[in-house]
Amino acid sequence: MDIRKKFIKLKENSGSHSPSINTILKEIPEIKMKVDACFLSNPYATKLFLDYLHKDLIKTGEINRVLEFYPSQNDVIAKSISKSINVDSKNIFVCNGAIEGIQAVLHNLLKGKISIPIPTFSSYYEYCHKDLEAIFFNLKKDEDYILNLNEYSKFIKDNSINNVVIINPNNPNGFYTNRTEIIRFLDQNKHLDSIILDESFIHFAYENSSMDLETIQSSIDKYENLFIVKSMSKDFGVAGLRCGYMLMNHKHVSNFLSNGFLWNINGIAEYFFNLYSNDKFLKEYEVCRKKYITETVFFLNQLKELKNINILPSKANFVLVELLNGLTSEEVSLNLLIDHGVYVRNCSDKIGLDGEYIRIAARSFDENQQIFKALKAIK
Repeated sequence: MDIRKKFIKLKENSGSHSPSINTILKEIPEIKMKVDACFLSNPYATKLFLDYLHKDLIKTGEINRVLEFYPSQNDVIAKSISKSINVDSKNIFVCNGAIEGIQAVLHNLLKGKISIPIPTFSSYYEYCHKDLEAIFFNLKKDEDYILNLNEYSKFIKDNSINNVVIINPNNPNGFYTNRTEIIRFLDQNKHLDSIILDESFIHFAYENSSMDLETIQSSIDKYENLFIVKSMSKDFGVAGLRCGYMLMNHKHVSNFLSNGFLWNINGIAEYFFNLYSNDKFLKEYEVCRKKYITETVFFLNQLKELKNINILPSKANFVLVELLNGLTSEEVSLNLLIDHGVYVRNCSDKIGLDGEYIRIAARSFDENQQIFKALKAIK
């Protein structure tokens, strides 16, 4: 079996997600991976975390204690997070990856209809159970798949929907809705049973020249029906730790802690969350965050120079690229991977996209130049 067929089989076995780097390298060692532009994370933040991990745990031998003994329970870790985000720990549900929180909410709390703008992250409709019906709100190609919240509110009302999802910035196109519009939408829809606001990529968005972080997590007490999803994988570059959290009404957190989510975080993830409330670490992280955003903006502007592609506007750390050269997204993504060692997301399985698209994640400056060079070679 040739390399292309091997990879296509791996992709089929991964469902609506892409196979991991570890899986690819294990199953297809012939592939010489140079740049992972498929998975979405800040490499500078990863390095910062590793520097602290080495200094605090490896060099001191404290790693033995972290590995040998049980980590703290969910509510204790929530108190560490609380210090960083200025939200009462009773409203914080700590998750083994944000996906655990999404699944917990969809499976245990929601019934009726849930509105999901598409294209978007597939788990929101794949995790719906028999008592929760997914209703798709189709974003328009000629509007760059931008979410118009006024039209969304009308759609929700016209279809008698009681639960809604908003991903901000959205995945896979990276469109960002400003904070004022989000707050207005929440105020207009307090009657709904739930509003899930996924801020997994919010650290890459900004509204001013200082690139200040925009999030509405401090408003969680104001909206009883609000659930905010926070993934640490992307912004802090620690997907392998499987740590995230959700903000929600305290009664839901209490319910989860009483029903199986008492010890769901590992010791190194707990160490990360302790860092998350460390002022020195957070100041250094802010430098990494803004450096990465600046380089991402440069890279996305650079991509606009290429012919036969359409770059959609993005305020995330990735960009959705429409292919206009007659090649399919599968052909281009395989060529990039096998011929150039650049791994991008083939978006042919994304419901709601009209055309051929790949998603490209920004990496370090040097890696971005390798991606650009590889794309330039695709005719």
